[in-house]
Amino acid sequence: MTILFTNARLINPATGEDTLGSLLVSEGKIAAIGAEIAVPETAEIIDCGGKCLAPGIVDIGVKVCEPGERHKESYKTAGLAAAAGGVTTMVTRPDTVPTIDNPETLEFATRRANEAAPVNVVPMAALTKGREGREMTEIGFLMDAGAVAFTDCDHVVADTKVLSRAMTYARSLGALVVAHPQEPILSKGAAATSGKFAALRGLPAVSPMAERMGLDRDIAMVETTGVKYHADQITCARALPALERAKNNGFDVTAGTSIHHLTLNELDIADYRTFFKIKPPLRAEEDRLAIIEAVKTGLIDIISSMHTPQDEESKRLPFEEAASGAVALETLLPAAMQLYHNEYLTLPELFRAMSLNPAKRLGLPGGCLEEGAPADLVMFDPDAPFVLDRFALRSKSKNTPFDGQRMQGKVLATYVAGNAVYRRT
Repeated sequence: MTILFTNARLINPATGEDTLGSLLVSEGKIAAIGAEIAVPETAEIIDCGGKCLAPGIVDIGVKVCEPGERHKESYKTAGLAAAAGGVTTMVTRPDTVPTIDNPETLEFATRRANEAAPVNVVPMAALTKGREGREMTEIGFLMDAGAVAFTDCDHVVADTKVLSRAMTYARSLGALVVAHPQEPILSKGAAATSGKFAALRGLPAVSPMAERMGLDRDIAMVETTGVKYHADQITCARALPALERAKNNGFDVTAGTSIHHLTLNELDIADYRTFFKIKPPLRAEEDRLAIIEAVKTGLIDIISSMHTPQDEESKRLPFEEAASGAVALETLLPAAMQLYHNEYLTLPELFRAMSLNPAKRLGLPGGCLEEGAPADLVMFDPDAPFVLDRFALRSKSKNTPFDGQRMQGKVLATYVAGNAVYRRT
């Protein structure tokens, strides 16, 4: 199919451009971009009406609860939520039941994803068996089965000897290790960030220094082994100098943060609403602003949803006992528009962090508006207002902190390889 998008506000994160123009799609790829494009006779013409056309979001760290917990999220519901949120590639986590730590389980998950999800799905696999931090997985076989990175998610590998061996082996294969920077003993059981506010609320808390300590250790291991390393979430100002030093020293290090840490802060847990309980816990406003600035300068490379479905039963508990996590595939783009409308980040800067950089880090095609790139696209209206109703979300689980909030930014259509996988009706 040949499609010509006309009168589009083209958001190109690779060049930093935000301009009006046209884009031609042919055989699933971007064929031409420019102000004037000749219209092929067979082309379907879509007038974007001045709305934004950007590369589809590449979302690192999506939890899909297959196998084991399909009542929380399936590949079908996650894929539908992703399409409605402008996410064209989900990079899935291995923290399932059982853990995705062997080629057989990985192949099962990949097959289910290909059958059920309308968007691209690429899997990460566990770094250690059962994510228990005792024995590394068969990294080479898992790479052959399609794993694009290796992570134990929020289970920090405490044994540095095991971590060193796994990183050394990953380095020999050119594999990417994704880690959760956190000192595991200090952060165990924490529900908030330490300080006066957490003390007044009587919540178990953890200092931001636990993140700094975890990152310092990981960077030392990167220096020792030379592995490719990505920190999944940097959420506090105290971790930024260590990250900057690592990059300046030439280490192969990148970092991400979650949309919730960019748009919410520790005061949001005042009413003990467990939808605001995430991991790491929400930080002070000063930390939030520092992380936004780090995204703007490129010190933090990637913004992700950290989509973590939890059922009602695991959230209807006292705050300190409730499960951590929030769904965010559908809310990632409208939440990111808060940063645009508040003039923290431009649209090309946002899509650099949500599309271009994650695709580059994982060696995936796409994430840009360039000739020959896959036609994975999102059309959206950055100004369209709405009130979020969590029960209208396509995810099986409805645990979003944005329930009832006034938001701006609606996805109008999502295309994967030139095929429309979502159109707003």
